[in-house]
Amino acid sequence: MNSSAATSVFPDSDTLIPRFREAGDITLDLFHRDGRIADRWLALYPREFELLWRLAEQPGEPMSRRELLADVWRINFDPETNSVAVHVARVRAKLGLFGLAGMLATDPERGYYLDIPSDQSVFLFDKGSADRL
Repeated sequence: MNSSAATSVFPDSDTLIPRFREAGDITLDLFHRDGRIADRWLALYPREFELLWRLAEQPGEPMSRRELLADVWRINFDPETNSVAVHVARVRAKLGLFGLAGMLATDPERGYYLDIPSDQSVFLFDKGSADRL
């Protein structure tokens, strides 16, 4: 592929989606579509991964149920189900295995958000090893 063909297929590096997204002790990996804490994978289902990926985009910023339905579920109407709450509970359960269930917080008036503590990580993990996984 010549360079002009490559630039028409691939956007500028500034617009590429990152492979990894860090959220406190969680490293989300877009290639594997899973998250890990230290060296253990969370075994997220696709929608669970998308939920965490979206919330990790703006940690600390609440997202309403409606916003999550639009961004993660790709629907622009209220299906009147508790699907968002069920997925949040499943992700919390998986994070709970590491003592991090509280990281996925709920603001009753504004929605769900990732509450990332500003202190040192609980888990020692060499971020450079992420490239080798």
